[in-house]
Amino acid sequence: MVLALISIVQVFSLKYIDPPFFLINPIRAIIVRFSPQSAEIPGNWRPLKQVSPHMERAVLAAEDQRFLTHNGFDLIELNDALKDMATGKGFRGASTITMQVARTLFLWPDRTWIRKGLEAYYTVLLEIFLSKKRILEVYLNTVDWGKGIKGIEAAAQTYFHVSARRLSREQAALLAAILPSPHRWSPTRPNAQVLRRQKRILRDMNQMPLL
Repeated sequence: MVLALISIVQVFSLKYIDPPFFLINPIRAIIVRFSPQSAEIPGNWRPLKQVSPHMERAVLAAEDQRFLTHNGFDLIELNDALKDMATGKGFRGASTITMQVARTLFLWPDRTWIRKGLEAYYTVLLEIFLSKKRILEVYLNTVDWGKGIKGIEAAAQTYFHVSARRLSREQAALLAAILPSPHRWSPTRPNAQVLRRQKRILRDMNQMPLL
């Protein structure tokens, strides 16, 4: 009961307070504090209205095209991922943006069933207490875009030397294209796979809404 109450307070607080100004994940906070490899390029928090609309559409096109219509779990994408595994096409993730926020803010890096269960639990809480707009804002400001690069402002300034507000359509699509593997791929030195992903994202961006 106490742990459930703590988790509810954590998520509800996120409705009004931007991380990392309150302690969300004590384990991650300790790792960041004492690991010399975890130094992050600081990126100021940017409300959604201060982020390029191209970036908003690009991450929806790349990561979660049914973000506005699902309740945290994209059952269609999950079903397609399971079919790919069953037919030998390989494994691909089916995490929604909400699930990624839950994992980034509240949980530790692991692949155990316990962590997956907690991820689902926090996903439900996020969808209950936060608007879709706030969830997307938190995602853009906390997502990993490379070694030590956290959040859209840090990514925009590091890779393209512009603010998040001034990202072009092509730049936004490149940033979204590297999200599956931001420590191996680069938006400024894109390989063939990244360029193919950018092309697909640019095509799908036209169908994505603005929050």
